[in-house]
Amino acid sequence: MQKNHKIMPTQLCAFFTLLDDRLGESFVFPLLPFLLERFTSSGITLALLSGSYALAQFTVAPLIGSLSDRFGRKPILQFCTAGSIIALSLFGITLSLNWNSFLPSWASLLPLILLFFARIIDGLSGGTAATATAVLADISTPENRARSFGLIGLAFGLGFAIGPPLGGKLAEINPTLTVIPASTFAFINLALVTWILPETLSQKDRIKLPKKRSLNPFSQLYKLFSNPLLQKPCLGFFLFFMAFNGFTTILVLYLKESFAWTSTLSGWVFAVVGIVAMIVQGGLIGPLVKKFGELKLTTTGLGLLTVGSLLITIANSETSIPIVFFASILLAIGTGLVTPCLRSLISRKIQSSSQGTLLGGLQGLQSLGTFVGGGIAGFAYDKINPTSPFIGGAIMLMIVIFLLQGIPQSKAVKITN
Repeated sequence: MQKNHKIMPTQLCAFFTLLDDRLGESFVFPLLPFLLERFTSSGITLALLSGSYALAQFTVAPLIGSLSDRFGRKPILQFCTAGSIIALSLFGITLSLNWNSFLPSWASLLPLILLFFARIIDGLSGGTAATATAVLADISTPENRARSFGLIGLAFGLGFAIGPPLGGKLAEINPTLTVIPASTFAFINLALVTWILPETLSQKDRIKLPKKRSLNPFSQLYKLFSNPLLQKPCLGFFLFFMAFNGFTTILVLYLKESFAWTSTLSGWVFAVVGIVAMIVQGGLIGPLVKKFGELKLTTTGLGLLTVGSLLITIANSETSIPIVFFASILLAIGTGLVTPCLRSLISRKIQSSSQGTLLGGLQGLQSLGTFVGGGIAGFAYDKINPTSPFIGGAIMLMIVIFLLQGIPQSKAVKITN
């Protein structure tokens, strides 16, 4: 544990890193149907483009987590932030060019290929969230870990409160403008990590790098699921992100094509989600955990998410605005409760020396769920009907509620490599 006078700047840097991670996404990727309408309108293509980041992140998540446990959090954050800057710059340059003026017809897919390439680069260096979460775990006690993890939700909320509405307005002027603030914020974050963030993992808590086979992302998932204490909560964690990211990936396309919503109006939906989630995780999560416990709050949040996703399916052209915005409030409260509490439930079962490995594994699990959920949602949107991703997501969330019932409380253990 760090001394008290170092905790505040450390929390600030961790929070800024988490916010940077969210802004990089929220300025651009909730608005993909509008930014890429001159390239594609396929739900599957948009979902795969959004999910390519998650798939790339999944492949390196065990390595990122293990490297942070071996060499410390700071150098990993520096590397990952620099990679995000490169990826955002490539994405912005690709959007800014008038490809039709000089690109031959046989190379018409080149812009999409470059956009996928940018997303993959960002994913391969996308360990900022997991490593920043490990920083928070380093400076927290088991008793206040859920409250510290509330900063994740606060960053999530603030990122979506700022990014989508501003990005939507900028997209109406010029799509390239949406990337400029995200890139600028990433540069600022790199400066903070380099000059202000202290190293939070002490030398005595560092562990050796595991064998190469342990850095296989599926091997690390096997280690998580082979631990009886982690099986049900980790499966629930995977299904939660599969469901949530599935229907949120397709939401803007659904609003655009079903109700002719503009990018600005769609952006405000995410802003509402961000503001409400920020209130829940920034100010309410600590007292709520003390009063009700993490498991009850997780179950309640999953219930609200289920209702919110189903409400979206009953909207029509006349009622879409009030129903979708009300549903977004339920989704925001739900994710504001589930995200920190479910992570904390799992984190409390693992010793401090394995937090980086665990959180890296959870990040990989989240990334895999995001990719699989987005791909399935895009396929269902194109091949079944536009509301099927929301109905399917609700079913998965109800399965998560079932999985989390009766989770035993036990002493923390160490993950072996």
